Amino acid sequence: MERPKAAALPRRQALIGGAALLTPALATPARAQEWPARPIRFIVPFPAGGSTDVLGRLLAEMLRDGLGQPVVVENRAGAGGNIGVDAIAKAAPDGYTMGVSAGGALAINVSLFRRLPYDPRRDHEPIAQIARTANILVVRSQSPIRSLPELIAAARARRGALLRHPGVGSSSHLSGELLRVRAGIDIFAVHFGGNAPSATAMMRGDVAFTFETMTTGLAAIRAGQFRALAVTGAARAPALPDVPTMAEAGVPDCVTDVFFAVIGPAGMPRAAVERTSAALQRGLRAPGVEERFRDTLGLEIAFSSPEELRGIIASEIDRWGEIVRISGARAD
Repeated sequence: MERPKAAALPRRQALIGGAALLTPALATPARAQEWPARPIRFIVPFPAGGSTDVLGRLLAEMLRDGLGQPVVVENRAGAGGNIGVDAIAKAAPDGYTMGVSAGGALAINVSLFRRLPYDPRRDHEPIAQIARTANILVVRSQSPIRSLPELIAAARARRGALLRHPGVGSSSHLSGELLRVRAGIDIFAVHFGGNAPSATAMMRGDVAFTFETMTTGLAAIRAGQFRALAVTGAARAPALPDVPTMAEAGVPDCVTDVFFAVIGPAGMPRAAVERTSAALQRGLRAPGVEERFRDTLGLEIAFSSPEELRGIIASEIDRWGEIVRISGARAD
């Protein structure tokens, strides 16, 4: 009568052993589902209060609601966005650090700086393109110039025109340099240390024109301070439907729109990338978000998947590299 028990014992051991072998495989998906289990750090590579910061805080709200964890915004400003974007690249790739960047630090600066501490094609995990925006070519509202052809004619008559810009290699600066080449006019770029002194110079008429970001430009246009002559996108801006593109105004091949994207450090877990991307896509589709982006930030929502964003970054590096080459600009 003991023989059945003896025969059953190996089978019971085999079942226990099989369960033990299955335990890690069963536990792996459970562990993957635990992300995020704690707050997420969200880096904004520009100072608090600026347009990228405002965008970053809106995205942080979307991620908080979509992922169910606090999302803490951290401003890491400096070097045209390089400091913050480098901090993202060097963070632990565990899904708990990510951030938003404009196209400058992800595309323009690759050609603008001789040495960057990161390579966005290698050191960052693309998560989602969020939006695109163009610059606005503006003159002060009291200026007699009412169109881009009139601005070009005035520059030729006066042997040049002064352009104010916020920094070497900024999209505003490079837009002016591209206009100089495409229109065949002399433009003298003047760097101002901030928006207040540069706006004062524009109001006094010390500077002929500038390329404003859509965010700051819209506010000044609505306040009656600036007159818009053209936008630098491939199509008209939804926030300024009556303002022509540079090509429509007579200067083709002068497109300098920029993109905004959420990125993480390279090697970020795939589950975290996909869940973050999905949460952002849901947030961007929420009622009223498109209008808020357009009317407050001057941004046009342009969502792209992680795979699409990888291709966008590569193509934008090439596109801006050519513009930087044409301009001859260097930041170091």
